[in-house]
Amino acid sequence: MLKFAANLSFLFAEHPFLDRFARAAAAGFRGVEYMFPYAHAKEEIAERLQAHGLEQVLFNLPAGDWEGGERGLGCLPGREAEFRQGVELALEYALTLGCRRLNCLAGLTPAGAAEAELRATFVANLRWAHAKLAPHGIELLAEPINSRVDMPGFWLDRPAKGLEVLAEAGVGRLQYDLYHAQIMEGDLTRFLERHLAAIGHLQIADNPGRHEPGSGEIHYPYLFRRLAELGYDGWIGCEYKPAAGTEAGLGWLAAAREI
Repeated sequence: MLKFAANLSFLFAEHPFLDRFARAAAAGFRGVEYMFPYAHAKEEIAERLQAHGLEQVLFNLPAGDWEGGERGLGCLPGREAEFRQGVELALEYALTLGCRRLNCLAGLTPAGAAEAELRATFVANLRWAHAKLAPHGIELLAEPINSRVDMPGFWLDRPAKGLEVLAEAGVGRLQYDLYHAQIMEGDLTRFLERHLAAIGHLQIADNPGRHEPGSGEIHYPYLFRRLAELGYDGWIGCEYKPAAGTEAGLGWLAAAREI
């Protein structure tokens, strides 16, 4: 049976963040993820997880000045000290929350930056983060995000590039978001069939619009069946924008859980 996690940065956003844990549990989710926990005390989040029987599945390393437009530090030359401080902070949260996966956002390509320098910086940062996290049983992930619609200029924008960089680093696995992948490369089934072992976490949304599965062009019933056939036993994060309220858009989930 496939395991679906509610992304609390996107789902149940009609409610304050700390109230979304109860809503997710009431909707039948047993796992949760979100972009960042750092605006809240880790002990307070841990209390919500325990109270509602939820597993903390994933969150991102600190990504710089998000409100100011930054989208990660991983590939940015000259920001290595800040990146390392972020890894230390994320590790503190992960240990308190029992989270076994952390995602590294590469960031936006700086104007005039050399591709080789960005790649070398990202590889070095991945290796440093892995060395910090692995002794605690925490897996490092890297997520390709589409640069056509959602994050223009994002450096790690294609799954194929993600595989190349991770192979060079020799550490980590992909966080494979099918929405982003559909926009940049498509061919989702073949990618899953060929590279499932290199994927540490999946995320879903339909395209266009980034709404619920079934709202767009991606044939999720087929993909869910194929994932089950392939033996995927990891989490699938529901990182989509509900078109008309979270609960109203959960009709797809009952059928998916039966696969």
